[in-house]
Amino acid sequence: MNAPTPAPASGFLLDVGDGHQIYAERHGPQGPIAALFLHGGPGSGCQPGHLALFDTTVQQVVMLDQRGAGRSRPKGARHANTTAHLIADIERLRTHLGIAQWVLVGGSWGATLALAYATTHPDRVQSIVLRATFLGTRAELDWAFGTGLAHFHPGLHADFLAQLPDDERADPLAAYWRRIEHPDPAIHLPAARAWHDTERMLSQHRPMAQRLDTHAIHTCPIPSTPFMEAHYFAHDCFLETPLLDACHRLHGIPGVIVQGRYDLLCPPKSAFALAARWPDAQIQMVEGAGHTMGDPGITEAVTDAIARMMAL
Repeated sequence: MNAPTPAPASGFLLDVGDGHQIYAERHGPQGPIAALFLHGGPGSGCQPGHLALFDTTVQQVVMLDQRGAGRSRPKGARHANTTAHLIADIERLRTHLGIAQWVLVGGSWGATLALAYATTHPDRVQSIVLRATFLGTRAELDWAFGTGLAHFHPGLHADFLAQLPDDERADPLAAYWRRIEHPDPAIHLPAARAWHDTERMLSQHRPMAQRLDTHAIHTCPIPSTPFMEAHYFAHDCFLETPLLDACHRLHGIPGVIVQGRYDLLCPPKSAFALAARWPDAQIQMVEGAGHTMGDPGITEAVTDAIARMMAL
C-alpha cells in the first residue's frame, strides 16, 4: 500500500477580536485529532524547522503564531495579550478547524501555554509532549537570570548587572522589564538587547560567546521577543492559578516531558515538580543536552514522543 499523500499546507489569518489576527498553518491529512505546536518566547513565532518534528504524511499538524508573534497581526502588539487571551485563541482556532482534540506540543514558554490550556480545557486534549518545562513562576526566572547565571556564567552575570544603575541592581529582573517597556529607545533598546543576548547564551549548552558585547547592545537590531517577554514576565505570565496547583485537572491525560540535563533556563527541577503532580506523564532525560531543540538527542526525543502520543 502506498503511503498517504499529505494535504497541501494551508496558511491563514483568523480574526480573534481586540484588533488581533492570529496566523496558523494546517499540514497533513485532516481529521478530528491534530497536533498543535506552541512556540516559545513568549513572542518568538513558529519557524520552518519546527515542522520537521512531525510526519505530515500521517500526522495532522497545526502551527500557530500566538498574538503579536511571528506572522500574526499586528506584530509585537501587547494590548489584549494575556495567557487567557491565548487560551481563548486556541479554542477559537480549534472550533474554526473542526478539531475535536489536540495533541499539545510545546517547549519552554510553549510548555507553559500547553499546560495552561490543558488545565483549562482538559476535555479538548488527547495527550501532551513538553520540552524544557517552564511553569511560569518568578522563582524560575530569578534562578535562571540570578543564581544560575551567577554560578555557571559569573562573567556574564556581572555584565548583565552592569547594564543597570547601582540603585536598580537589588531587583535586576524587575528593573530590566521596566526598562524594556520604557517608551524611550535610549532606555529600552540596550536593555532589550542585553536581555536577549543573555537569554541566548543561557539557552546554549556550548554558547559561541561568554560575555555581553557592549558595542552590539547599543548598535545591533533588536528582536521583538524581549518586549513580549517583559510584558508577560512582569505580570507573572498572567497565570490566574499556579500551574502546579492546577495539575489535578490533567488526570487521565498521558504525556511525555523531554528534559535536557544541563538546561540552565528551564532546569530539571521544574520537570520533576510537574511529574510529581501529573502521574500520567513520564520524564525523558536527555544527557549532554541543554535548552535548545538543536542540542544532541533533544529533537529525536521530541519526535519520538510526538509519534507515540499521536498514535494513542
